[in-house]
Amino acid sequence: MTTLLHIDSSAFPGEKSSSRSVGNTFRQVWEEQHPEGTVIYRDIAVSPVPHITADAHTAGFAASSAHTPEQSAAFAVRATLIEELERADAVLIGAPMYNYSIPSTLKAWLDNVILFGRTAGETRSAQGTPVVVVASRGGSFAPGTPREGYEFVQNYLEAVLKNTLGMDLEFIVPELTMAPSKPDMSELVPLYEASRKRAFEDAGAKAKELSERLAA
Repeated sequence: MTTLLHIDSSAFPGEKSSSRSVGNTFRQVWEEQHPEGTVIYRDIAVSPVPHITADAHTAGFAASSAHTPEQSAAFAVRATLIEELERADAVLIGAPMYNYSIPSTLKAWLDNVILFGRTAGETRSAQGTPVVVVASRGGSFAPGTPREGYEFVQNYLEAVLKNTLGMDLEFIVPELTMAPSKPDMSELVPLYEASRKRAFEDAGAKAKELSERLAA
């Protein structure tokens, strides 16, 4: 049986969120391909994971027998999140752009699962695990656009997920999501609609492709 780890971080619920909507399409197709599979789901906007504390950080570099009670409690949370990542055959992450970067809730999750000597460093326990990130954004930060240099979602997640954790990373990027609600962006609505349509198509296609790859 396959296991999908699904992380949502959008502050907006349901269909109000592009990253959730596109991610749900991926998950629906994935579950059709894996009716006996398992989905570990974390909505970290609704139930945030703790931000890293000194105890949680230092516990990662000490033997469990040497942990203080505070370190043991803090590291137990990290251990659970890391084990979920390690169990996963594939990972799906909804990562909307907030003020040019990822939500703080997603940063907190990443800070918990990055552990040198286990998930990072010379031995990486999630090495090669495929991860699909739905990186939605209200405007466009594509190459050649005026705000290209303000894109700190894809480049950051590539540094963390691909280069640090060694995961097999792919992006789906629905953009211009604010165009329908902002009068000064009305002329961009057709581009938004095309981007949204492409994102849903990509989500279904990537779910099928990934399922076939894992079954091979």
